[in-house]
Amino acid sequence: MAQKKSHKIYNIRRQSMFKIVTDSTADLPAEYLQEHDLGCINLSYIMDGVTYGQGQELPEKEFYALMRNGKMPTTSQVNPEEAKNHFLKYLKENKEILCIAFSSGLSGTYNSMRVAAEEIMEEQPDCRIIVIDSLCASLGEGLLVHKAVTLRDQGKSLEEVAEWVKNNRLHLVHVFTVDDLYHLYRGGRVSRATAVVGTLAGIKPKLHVDDEGHLIVIGKVRGRKKSLHALVDYMEEKMVSYRDQNDIVFISHGDDLPAAELVRDLVKERFGIDSFLINYVGPTIGSHSGPGTLALFFMGEER
Repeated sequence: MAQKKSHKIYNIRRQSMFKIVTDSTADLPAEYLQEHDLGCINLSYIMDGVTYGQGQELPEKEFYALMRNGKMPTTSQVNPEEAKNHFLKYLKENKEILCIAFSSGLSGTYNSMRVAAEEIMEEQPDCRIIVIDSLCASLGEGLLVHKAVTLRDQGKSLEEVAEWVKNNRLHLVHVFTVDDLYHLYRGGRVSRATAVVGTLAGIKPKLHVDDEGHLIVIGKVRGRKKSLHALVDYMEEKMVSYRDQNDIVFISHGDDLPAAELVRDLVKERFGIDSFLINYVGPTIGSHSGPGTLALFFMGEER
């Protein structure tokens, strides 16, 4: 069940007094959350009649095994009451919170968090909660959180870090591919005909998250290995003058660690980057992308 993960955790002592909170769609490892004193609000999902979420987790490997055996999960967003309860818990630790939320283009979770924060600040004028729509997903959201953590630990204020996140979120580039078009068809991303023909022809789509935070198909490649190389080609195209901001690259996968390691090695060979965080695509996003998803996240001039 346990999997060897290739990632580097920055061991920086937290110096400032505000709490950073995100949600489970950021797909950050539990040890990262703990080491960097991050709050996390879990989105729930139903798999094989059982509801999972805060307090009850299904290991990712088991989750994908169930999907491969035909079980189809359903997901739900965080509601305002859930968000409020979490914020109130974190306010016992810090009177200032920066919440970086799942893309509003994919979920209503951001809006629920915004509503909850406004309600709490009306009730408790001495606290400050800034909720930001990341316009990101999976470890793209996770990498944005990581950048915020680094700035916080350098002593930047709540307002300074929030401003940086707002100004730079559209430089957080997502590019990914999936191994099975059926799950994109289920989610309305491709037509049934495209899914059937593409599967028979071995076509693998290349997708990204656009400036509105939506999943968009931007190309197609024939064959799994070529699709992985295409992700790194896209990185070279988009990174350009942002090379110096890519001291670490994040990669997420739908239970295909060898593919993630191949992409890691390609990035390392082509760009000389040697720091990576690799983790699973979590259940919320994995429910819609399926087993075999491979996603690459980095800073670039544009998405």
